[in-house]
Amino acid sequence: MSTAPTDSVARQTFAPRDLAPEGVEQIVLGRGPHRLGAWRAEPATREPRSVLVAVHGRAMSPGYFAGPVAPHTSLLALATALGHTVLAVERPGYGLSRAALPRGLPLAEQARLLRRSLAEYAELHPVGAGFFLLGHSDGGKAALHLAGEPWSGATAADRLVGLDLNGCGWHYAPAAAHFPDTFGGGAGGLNWGPLRLYPGGTFRASRALLREVPAVEEEETGRWPARFPAAAARVRCPVRLTFGAYEGWWRLDREELAAMAAGFTGTRRPVVERLPEAGHNLSLGQAAPLYHARALTFLEECLAASPDRPR
Repeated sequence: MSTAPTDSVARQTFAPRDLAPEGVEQIVLGRGPHRLGAWRAEPATREPRSVLVAVHGRAMSPGYFAGPVAPHTSLLALATALGHTVLAVERPGYGLSRAALPRGLPLAEQARLLRRSLAEYAELHPVGAGFFLLGHSDGGKAALHLAGEPWSGATAADRLVGLDLNGCGWHYAPAAAHFPDTFGGGAGGLNWGPLRLYPGGTFRASRALLREVPAVEEEETGRWPARFPAAAARVRCPVRLTFGAYEGWWRLDREELAAMAAGFTGTRRPVVERLPEAGHNLSLGQAAPLYHARALTFLEECLAASPDRPR
């Protein structure tokens, strides 16, 4: 492993199956014992309009956002083409931090560590107008907590411009109430939905993305419905929520979605969208380009509404 002690971002040697596509760097975020791995993709100008922080879900890794089967489904490629840097982070307890955090961390502590890591990143690298969070599934839970961390907004380095969550709800659907195991095969229908929703080869390629779920994350799963209201109420930035039409993990009736949106009392009522012909793993499906385009359109709206945007 090579390190750069004077920089919060260092190059890291990863296992072969973690190799990022061309144009994407594998870096290290933070200092000290609890450093985090991340994939970084930068725009051609190297001066980003913002930094999009993509947070992977349960049992996943940063490659989830890189179009492992079809390049046109890559969030990294689309966001950088529009002028943004993307940091696809490994959550605490996954990847690089697994050795130091073998049991992982509770969601609130994940958020605090991610917040420190992003602050240290901003000390040494341009962040444009600030940070934009995009979280999938359990990564959405961590991103929601991260959005509730202190962000002064006094400078771009301390500014959170928006939060986009997908596949992350409030109350679990009856079919998910026993929390089936991803590796045991019981969660296949919940995670994917109909096979036609995904490009050919997706399921074979996705095996390389899978990681062991940290024990603390397993233990926290059942507590999420009780913790969502407080986490949502702490958010102050604009929020967007997306669920595939074939989402199986969450209750998504009209009353549930309205109650969920109403929980964001510290910001304007979130936009809630149901994406047709899409399952839980939106960024791996045929609908990925549509979802990513709409998430980045939301980012554009957040930037346009910012009082500090460049003229």
